[in-house]
Amino acid sequence: MSRRIFIGDVHGHYDGLMQLLAMIALTAEDTLHFVGDLIDRGPKSAQVVEFVRQNNYPCVLGNHEHLLLNAFPDGRSDMAAFQGWLHSGGQTTLTSYPDTEALLEHVEWLKTLPLYLDLGDVLLVHAGLNPQKTLDQQTPMDLCWIREVFHSHPQPIFASKRIITGHTITFTLPGVLPGQIAQGPGWLDIDTGAYHPKSGWLTALDIDHDLVFQINTLTRAKRLTTLEKAAAQVNPADIKAKHQFSAR
Repeated sequence: MSRRIFIGDVHGHYDGLMQLLAMIALTAEDTLHFVGDLIDRGPKSAQVVEFVRQNNYPCVLGNHEHLLLNAFPDGRSDMAAFQGWLHSGGQTTLTSYPDTEALLEHVEWLKTLPLYLDLGDVLLVHAGLNPQKTLDQQTPMDLCWIREVFHSHPQPIFASKRIITGHTITFTLPGVLPGQIAQGPGWLDIDTGAYHPKSGWLTALDIDHDLVFQINTLTRAKRLTTLEKAAAQVNPADIKAKHQFSAR
């Protein structure tokens, strides 16, 4: 039986990704999708990008890939954007490449990544959508970077399409513990913080069978559970209240 599997933000954790895939045991009938943020902060970003590229796995553009592309807008570095990327975790990515030529080869491939993938009953996008805009009106800043406006929206954006995202580490949302998937009205967030010392969990979601596979990049612990057990419900009103309080 075929499976559609979605992997959360890897952030350069190639070894953890390989352990996760061994746990999943992909077959020829399965399809594997990545939610972006393959790079930065973890130690082996170059290896992660090369793995996804060589296997031609579908992947949407994440905000960290967006930062990298802005750092090399025409094949040469824009110093201000380059420094911004380095300070956002890009230094570890740069270190993972043997030379600039190899990095720029991957930059050219990253330019081909879509901002979202519409799979019929699922929309895969890195950060989320602006609920005030139609799908064709969304900008890269919306799709790669949005947070509170998306998470605080009280109703599903689509009637018959679930949105799968990464970008926002789930335990930063109200009521969600480290390692849990966050679930809101019509969306699932599967960025469980693979690089973060409070979590370390890298997550894969089998959307067709509601199964969750996880590897901890810090402890190498493994776990397999159902989506029902792995997900914490997020109240959009709590997101809005938290944002309004922090903005004071």
